[in-house]
Amino acid sequence: MKARWPAVVILIVYFVVGTLYASATPVWQAPDEPAHYNYVRSLATGVGFPKMEPGDYDQAYLSELTSRGFPPELSIASLEYEDHQPPLYYLLAAPVYWASKGSVLALRLFSVALGCGAVAMLMAIITEFWPAQPWLAWFGGGLVAFIPQFVAITAAINNDVLVFGLLWLWLWLALRYLRGEVSPWVLGTVAGAVLLTKSTGYGVLPLTLLIAYLRYRRAGMPRSWLLQQLVALFVPALGLGGLWWIRNLTVYGGLDVMGLRQHAAVVIGQPLTLDWIADQGFVSFLRGAAWTVFRSFWGQFGWMGVVVDQRIYQGLAIFSVLTVYGALWRLAEALQRGLEPRQRDALILLGTAALITLVMFLGYNVMFVQHQGRYLFPMLPLLALGAALGWQRLLEPRMAVISAMIVAIVTVGVGLFGLAAGSIPKWLIAMLGVTVIGLPVLAFVPDRLRPILGAGGLLGAVALDLWCLFGFIVPMLS
Repeated sequence: MKARWPAVVILIVYFVVGTLYASATPVWQAPDEPAHYNYVRSLATGVGFPKMEPGDYDQAYLSELTSRGFPPELSIASLEYEDHQPPLYYLLAAPVYWASKGSVLALRLFSVALGCGAVAMLMAIITEFWPAQPWLAWFGGGLVAFIPQFVAITAAINNDVLVFGLLWLWLWLALRYLRGEVSPWVLGTVAGAVLLTKSTGYGVLPLTLLIAYLRYRRAGMPRSWLLQQLVALFVPALGLGGLWWIRNLTVYGGLDVMGLRQHAAVVIGQPLTLDWIADQGFVSFLRGAAWTVFRSFWGQFGWMGVVVDQRIYQGLAIFSVLTVYGALWRLAEALQRGLEPRQRDALILLGTAALITLVMFLGYNVMFVQHQGRYLFPMLPLLALGAALGWQRLLEPRMAVISAMIVAIVTVGVGLFGLAAGSIPKWLIAMLGVTVIGLPVLAFVPDRLRPILGAGGLLGAVALDLWCLFGFIVPMLS
């Protein structure tokens, strides 16, 4: 229990911060929130499962609503373009709608509660990777819990938060399944719940094949055993998912089991990638897309219209580069030394899950312009693990000194480049200078004070959350 109290504190603080976001963010000022709300209302008021129909998406009217800040005289009732979504989140939210008489805040707080579960599952995954070092779990989990964009999304009405929690629950159970500690029927049932939540979780199907194969090869079981496992894994998963797919076949016809063809036919006017490339040029398009993904991963709020101070993004870029640098060093060393079986399984599973998420994200952006970093959030368990291990490596004294020297060289280069361009980026140079000094100083903090150091870093992340909320979101959207 002593090792778990930091995780409990993180969950409590996350809930408090999430509640602030839920209560202070103006109504409807979260991506697609009105359409998700209308889905919940349809179920709660007895209308039944909604059907994706022409007129559910009106780009011109949506643009007017967002540009005018959703004035109360303009109704959001016609925004129903999320009607194709699987129903689980909305079914769970319907009693909250009914009990609160349709309160937006109550539904947002329901999402925050689900977010607590998602963060807890992420910490459980990291604990499975390295149970001997529990601080990795709470530090990695805390970093995710206090990403400003993560807080904003999980404090809004949408089904993203439930798919995070269920998918990460499945990943945690899958790691235990590989050690023979979880029944395949339980794992298959959770997979079915993922299929009933959102299409971004459909990577659970190839991941199910992967874990069955891994356990089969490592346990040296006969093929008949593998077949039995596949039946136990896929029967509940496909049985639950099939309930929704059969409904869609009945409603939409053809082979539109997920309603995506109907959605594509209805959502007319959504920006297309080929149009943007033709207008901007390929290189310019890629540069803008990458920058938007980075900003919206960390914090680009409202309907992608609220960006924060440029210096915040610069600081986050420095943090991101250092994190990746440290994580790659740790990975290279781990591969050279060899990994324990549970660690190898975790890296294979989390890495494959992250790759599937990335491929799905890129595939969707081939057709539509959706450069939103939140679509990469299903891969946060791998990123959180990498961040925790990366900073563990960066704060080893020798590594910290070497890294500081490299950053010092980069700082000089940035200064010279700015001088040649006629505009010296003073704030960027200042932040790089603080990094040069800070890394060695932090590295020589005594081991007994390292927990305080980690807690201080997470408190800094909480401060950033509050700065984003009250310094940018509230004043710019109110």
